[in-house]
Amino acid sequence: MARSLKKGLYVDERLIKKIQDKKPGDRTPIKTWSRASMISPEMIGFTFAVHNGKEFIPVLVTEEKVGYRLGEFSPTRKFFRHGGKMQKELEIAAKQKELDAAKAAKASDTAKKK
Repeated sequence: MARSLKKGLYVDERLIKKIQDKKPGDRTPIKTWSRASMISPEMIGFTFAVHNGKEFIPVLVTEEKVGYRLGEFSPTRKFFRHGGKMQKELEIAAKQKELDAAKAAKASDTAKKK
């Protein structure tokens, strides 16, 4: 269930302390594991290194990101591709199309030279 508006935004206290220690406009990333923290207006202009479980993803906070959570900009899963026989056939067809286009371009170049 979402946090109630009467309770206010959840921002990790340690994160607020780190922000107050830095100068505005400082581009060095602030490391954090607090993915649940909301982005507040005081965070605008700072870069946060948000942990996704494996590595830290840099997130530059702008006005449009206020109200979102830090974890929304640091995906935890990496999409590789869909698998299966149908996907393999589509990839082969795309590769063949590229080869045909390259051959056609080469043929037109040799025809122009003659």
